[in-house]
Amino acid sequence: MVMLWVIRILLVLWTLVSFGMILVDTVKHRDELDFKKGPLLFFIGMLVDFFDTWGIGCYAPNMTLFKFTNTCRDDLVPGTLNLAHTIPVAIEGILFMNFVRIDSLTLAVMLVASSAGAVVGSKIICKWNLQVVRIALGIGLIGVAVVTVARTAGFGPFGTSGTELALRGGKLLIAVVVQFLLGALMIIGFGLYSPCIALCALLGLNITAAFPIMMGSCGFLMNAAVHNFIREDKYDRTCNLFIMIGGTVGVVLAYFLIKYAFSLTVLSYIVCVVMVITAVKYFMDAKNTPVE
Repeated sequence: MVMLWVIRILLVLWTLVSFGMILVDTVKHRDELDFKKGPLLFFIGMLVDFFDTWGIGCYAPNMTLFKFTNTCRDDLVPGTLNLAHTIPVAIEGILFMNFVRIDSLTLAVMLVASSAGAVVGSKIICKWNLQVVRIALGIGLIGVAVVTVARTAGFGPFGTSGTELALRGGKLLIAVVVQFLLGALMIIGFGLYSPCIALCALLGLNITAAFPIMMGSCGFLMNAAVHNFIREDKYDRTCNLFIMIGGTVGVVLAYFLIKYAFSLTVLSYIVCVVMVITAVKYFMDAKNTPVE
């Protein structure tokens, strides 16, 4: 229990540092802000983070909305998604950290692994050209759609649930390696929620243990990538500002309304169809992108 509070405090402090970095950079480039897009972006942030709190995920839906509303340049999407959702997702992690009494060592190690993956992934993605980014985003959306369908339908590991609340030895090593990879893939929009649930199920963990792991991991890993995206100037400041504010509102609303949560099955399938359509659009745009 003491370790959980230590982790929460660290997440709060790291999030405050990230918020400070984002705030300083936004003020420095305040002339770039387009307030006319503010209401739409605020609504997008509130919507996707509301359902993110209920387990739908925010990266893929937000990516889809960016594409259809044409509110963010494709090459800036990875960085914008990461920075815009850093604060809302960190709040989720803080709120859900004690959702289940998971072993502190298991939780801490998996959080560190996903954060390390995010640092590596963000450094690599900042160097990609527009065509590569579009292809990566398309692949990420397809992957999320497939995993989400499997999760919603209860296929494979999603149809099972263990009873363990701790991992040791070989299982813990596997968890570290996979979480590192998921942390890196999260940066291109692959998403961590559904794969993390599958990982927990395959390793025999109680499925509820996935909640503090996946939300805590996202909270830490997104903070870990903030510096790289700001340093490389790889995010849209207008999108970031209003989605961050709207997303924070969405998380708080969802947290207090979670007891009224309805069945998300149909919504999940609809979102998957839209993800695939958006992925096709990214692939088509990538095909027509001039080679640099």
